[in-house]
Amino acid sequence: MAISFNKRENEKKKQQKKLEKQKRKEVRKESGKSSFDDMIAYVDENGMITSTPPDMRQKEEIEQDEILISVPKREEEEAVIRRGRVEYFSSSKGYGFIKDMANTDKYFFHISDAPQNIAEGCMVTFDLEKGNRGMNAVNIVISDKDIVV
Repeated sequence: MAISFNKRENEKKKQQKKLEKQKRKEVRKESGKSSFDDMIAYVDENGMITSTPPDMRQKEEIEQDEILISVPKREEEEAVIRRGRVEYFSSSKGYGFIKDMANTDKYFFHISDAPQNIAEGCMVTFDLEKGNRGMNAVNIVISDKDIVV
């Protein structure tokens, strides 16, 4: 079987590439510098990347007792008295909704957080507490005995 001219040329090119690769490998070995050393980078005390290792003689000693781990103190919030109107209440289901007078938000409340004589249209004061599905009205107190319709 005869080998065509193109196949011979391709074989020669492959052999030439192998020889060039081998020569480059030998040159790298002779230079004595490892490629791993070229890849190492250091971070200085300012967070800048450098190629020089840090000077361990300038290391600052920190005592373990001086490190403070804590959460900032919570500032006292003023107690906001929220006023609202009972918009919906079902004693058979045991829950209702209060519409805040300051804004138009509605808050869910459970009968266990409400007084016995609560009804739709009552003006109430209440506090808010985070519930499963949002803010809930708690500590509900009827402020006016008059029912507003």
